[in-house]
Amino acid sequence: MIIQPRTRGFICLTAHPEGAAQHIKNQIEYVKSKGKIADGPKKVLVIGASTGFGIASRISAAFGSDAATIGVFFEKPASEGKLGTAGWYNSAAFEKEAQAAGLYAKSINGDAFSDEIKKQTIDLIKKDLGQVDLVVYSLASPRRTHPKTGVAHASVLKPIDQPFTDKTVDFHTGVVSDITINPVENPEDIENTVAVMGGEDWKFWIEELKAAGVLAEGVKTVAYSYIGPELTYPIYRNGTIGRAKDNLEATVPALNEILKDLNGVSYVSVNKALVTQSSSAIPVVPLYISLLYKVMKAKGIHEGTIEQMQRLFAERLYNGSDLQLDDKGRIRVDDLEMREDVQKEVAELWGQATTENLEEISDIAGYRNDFFQLFGFNFDEIDYEKDTNEVVNIPSIG
Repeated sequence: MIIQPRTRGFICLTAHPEGAAQHIKNQIEYVKSKGKIADGPKKVLVIGASTGFGIASRISAAFGSDAATIGVFFEKPASEGKLGTAGWYNSAAFEKEAQAAGLYAKSINGDAFSDEIKKQTIDLIKKDLGQVDLVVYSLASPRRTHPKTGVAHASVLKPIDQPFTDKTVDFHTGVVSDITINPVENPEDIENTVAVMGGEDWKFWIEELKAAGVLAEGVKTVAYSYIGPELTYPIYRNGTIGRAKDNLEATVPALNEILKDLNGVSYVSVNKALVTQSSSAIPVVPLYISLLYKVMKAKGIHEGTIEQMQRLFAERLYNGSDLQLDDKGRIRVDDLEMREDVQKEVAELWGQATTENLEEISDIAGYRNDFFQLFGFNFDEIDYEKDTNEVVNIPSIG
């Protein structure tokens, strides 16, 4: 079929398999261009491995230190006449590239919150790898069925205590407008968001992996978080999602206790604001990112997801590097974003931003391009007018 982008709001309803393969290829080439990561991980489990920071972590481990990788994700497979999701096509392309490079790569498609998928993953590790020395937790899901209680939790994106009003942008049209988001009315909304996006499931994974004996001596585990600038605090860090991130970060001491007898350690990495399927859904954030991109590109310090993850692996987690933890024990690879000069310029542009001047003062075009590339579009190497086979299998899944 001929596959073109079709969007509804902040969601792209289509994905291009050849474009996704090109996206993966480009990220692999970047990691290879940076050279090998000394003392990097060798057997890696990535939970939430199909898009964004998850797939970039898998690429960084595999092509940065020749790691064997197992990826867990929940994606819609391709079938005749029906497109798979971008994450499905990403994972298919990654496995094929890894195998061509002589690297072990297998994937599990299913609900990572479930006990069933945890068991399936443990069985695969036992059978093929024995143990893993790095566990990346990069799940981004709007809902979770609790494996112990059976209760279905849905996250909400809302401020707490008072309404929030500020600028936002429709990144498709470039129209800047004011938006008001009412606060949560029910405390259960906060609890549900924490249940979906907090640290409980990360802890469940580490507990079960350890009990099964599949964590290696000196194992590391890392999960991803975001803080951002004060202007996004009401909707992000001080809102329902922020409560979940606080919970995620507060899980670290408990994990360190669990891993103590293995000389293992856990970290939360605070990453830069980037165009992802998740961030596109957050009001205010697309406008902030488009201004941030303009400033950081002008200063020559812009990074995408693969640059962020390669730097996390090569300059913080491995290579004998200094972790450079903050006062709360977090790794900060948002350090360039949060530089005082960067934030000062972004704040000035924020005050100026209108529909009329947005193309000039921001990188909204770069934002759009990154958004469509998440789904395999906007790659010069791909002819989007030609028939493309939508049926692409993930080798280890079929």
